[in-house]
Amino acid sequence: MSRGLRMSLGVLAIVVVAVSILAARGQLTWLPAALTAGTQEGEGWTPPTTPWGDPDLQGIYNYGTSTPLQRPTQVGDKEVLSDEEASALQEDIAHRLDRDRRDGGAQADVSRSYNDVWMDPARMRLTADKRTSLIIDPPDGRLPPRVQRQLTPDEEKARAAQDMSTRRFNTGFQESYLDMDVGNRCIIRRRNEGGGHPYLPAIYNNMAQIVQSPGYVVIYAEMIHFARIIPVDGRPPLPDNIETWLGDPRGHWEGNTLVVETRNFVGSNARLVGRTGVVYGNANPKTFKIVERFTRTGPETIEYQVTMSDPETWTRPFTISVPWNKTTEQIYEYQCQEMNYDMFHWLDGAREREKRGERFDPNAPDATGGGADN
Repeated sequence: MSRGLRMSLGVLAIVVVAVSILAARGQLTWLPAALTAGTQEGEGWTPPTTPWGDPDLQGIYNYGTSTPLQRPTQVGDKEVLSDEEASALQEDIAHRLDRDRRDGGAQADVSRSYNDVWMDPARMRLTADKRTSLIIDPPDGRLPPRVQRQLTPDEEKARAAQDMSTRRFNTGFQESYLDMDVGNRCIIRRRNEGGGHPYLPAIYNNMAQIVQSPGYVVIYAEMIHFARIIPVDGRPPLPDNIETWLGDPRGHWEGNTLVVETRNFVGSNARLVGRTGVVYGNANPKTFKIVERFTRTGPETIEYQVTMSDPETWTRPFTISVPWNKTTEQIYEYQCQEMNYDMFHWLDGAREREKRGERFDPNAPDATGGGADN
């Protein structure tokens, strides 16, 4: 098969998938407005249980929202917006996030190449309680300060190598697969994106399905189609020297709330992880811990709270609350093809530029701009 024909078939496949998604969405109910615990939906409602007696959390949920992680400094100490403020902010967000706009020149067009057909419309909506941040503790709605300490010589060397790797990636002079991070390589979501370590809203693929069986809760995420298998049968955690991409989760029930504690995240193998880490906030995988709480608050909603802590990264733990809203949409297969194609394109393109006499400039204008989590 010729290269041109393969490319044509690839484009056709993408179009067919996009049309299929749009057609399905036209027949299905759109996500409800974001809801949080304490809304009227849950009043007078009895949480369901599974046939074996556990609280029933099962369903497909969307946790997308445009409420920012941290409280914007311009709102001061205000925890909740007024109706007028929320309406104006949501209108502004809808304009800024519109990836079909063509008002910023060629560079802006390139950055919007994934246009709105691929984006999650739920990302345009604030939470129903009009909070100014997803962080609910500390009370100021901000991430706690990071721990300041003197790096060891090995840590300094590792940080400098990671910085140089990011600069090579940003300028298109990748040396090896290590200059592409775990997201580029279709392994797992990269740091700061969430999606299971923990679940935090992004521009697309904010979908998760919960399935339960006796002794287990499974949470299947749309992004890079991974599933967290969470034992709730009281078994002990894995030894500290066993690391996994999503950490080692252990769950238990506190009333109607599923509580999940996760640690033992991958991070010590630099050749496995590559340019960026997996752990949220680039925390230390050996001391990072998340405690999640899933509480059914109504027929269509789950309150998701996650507390993150790492004494070597932040001066105190912090807690984030994200509403999960049940949807009738389905989760589509995540076809991540960067590992199949872009690895070759990136490396081949870098070598071709070098043949033309171009050289990597770590101080080029785009060397330090973005890229670390792209």
